[in-house]
Amino acid sequence: MPRQYVKICSLSGAGFSSIPGTDTCIKIGGYLRAEIDVNANGSFTPSFANRDSRSYSNNNWRTRATITLDTRSQTDYGTLRSYMFIAATDDNSQGASYAANGLGDPSNGVGSTPYNRLYNQWAFIQFAGFTAGKTASFFDFDTQSYSNQTNFWGSTLVGSGVEVFAYTAQLGNGLSASIAAENNNGHRLGVSNAAGAADAVGGQSAPDIVGNLRIDQAWGSAQVAAAAHQVNLGLPTEPSDKWGYAIGAGLKVNLPMIGKGDYVIAGFQYGEGAIDYITSNAAQAQTTVQDGTTSFGPAWDAVVTSNTNVDLTKAWSVTGGFEHYWSSQWRSSIYGAYGQFRYSTGASAILQGATAGTTAGSSANWAYWQVGSRTVWTPVQNLDLSLEAMYNNQESAFTGPAIGDNHWWSGIFRVQRNFYP
Repeated sequence: MPRQYVKICSLSGAGFSSIPGTDTCIKIGGYLRAEIDVNANGSFTPSFANRDSRSYSNNNWRTRATITLDTRSQTDYGTLRSYMFIAATDDNSQGASYAANGLGDPSNGVGSTPYNRLYNQWAFIQFAGFTAGKTASFFDFDTQSYSNQTNFWGSTLVGSGVEVFAYTAQLGNGLSASIAAENNNGHRLGVSNAAGAADAVGGQSAPDIVGNLRIDQAWGSAQVAAAAHQVNLGLPTEPSDKWGYAIGAGLKVNLPMIGKGDYVIAGFQYGEGAIDYITSNAAQAQTTVQDGTTSFGPAWDAVVTSNTNVDLTKAWSVTGGFEHYWSSQWRSSIYGAYGQFRYSTGASAILQGATAGTTAGSSANWAYWQVGSRTVWTPVQNLDLSLEAMYNNQESAFTGPAIGDNHWWSGIFRVQRNFYP
């Protein structure tokens, strides 16, 4: 038998080799990560928790192993590509009981992530400008590469991706335009009913429609994007479904005159009834208890105020960061994020009436901001040791005798061994 040799696929890029006996090129990559998070959940997710509870755990331990497979073939219509990202994650802050139950306790600052889980973050096919499968939203821009955190603000869907069918047209000189149908259920925050506590969202019946116009050149990148999101209502006495929307803009500027690899990036998002594009890591309520003071942060796409009316929630956020490379082994970043939820007078009354300890007539509007810094040491190629600290401040919704703003520090130490991406 003739021998089959593995050949380097220079046309596909660094790290690609041919699959013997085929004209398909493949690159195998991934990373292995170990970290400890303080006053934060895994992957440095902001922790809204009851820190007065004796059962509160102020540290979370996480390990994660990932494998990526990138396959490409050249065709008469351009490159046929498939990409797959598989990850296994282990959180063990709660010991044996956490493993046995399979779920964490949100009041402990751990969240409800299974103790051991296998999941795919991205799995998609690209061909002739089309993208089908699970990948980042075409609304995304600032993915917070300057931080280890899974940010509260922004549109990055906690890095987990969303199912899409999309088309991207290359317009020349780095300019592109994309249109996508995206899984509506992947962009939901839910609907509060007239009781102010239950999720009244209905079944999905239409995808989100997302579009962007983007430019990528040597100086950096810029993008404007928009999304339309159907707010489905689930109770028969509720009014008709509504459509919400979100708009976003982002800018990244490379700064080689300061240091090789340096950049500054920022993103802005505004939405009504499409709040998951504004805050990608919100649950339906962010409640923090600290030193006897409670901060409330209701987070809904909409609030049903009567049998004939529903009010869409408004929200906006801005994120940004600067990363500087001191040398090939050291780099540091500074970053920040700020955002607000805004509710109508009627929606505030509904939400306040369902929240114990709050003063009648007080607003459900609230805000949250963060500032932080990360330093990464790469002693050898593909090994990153990073230390990061972040200050968090929650400006509470409502007023009341024991209600007020809360603030806390969080930190993370991470060791990560990278393979090809």
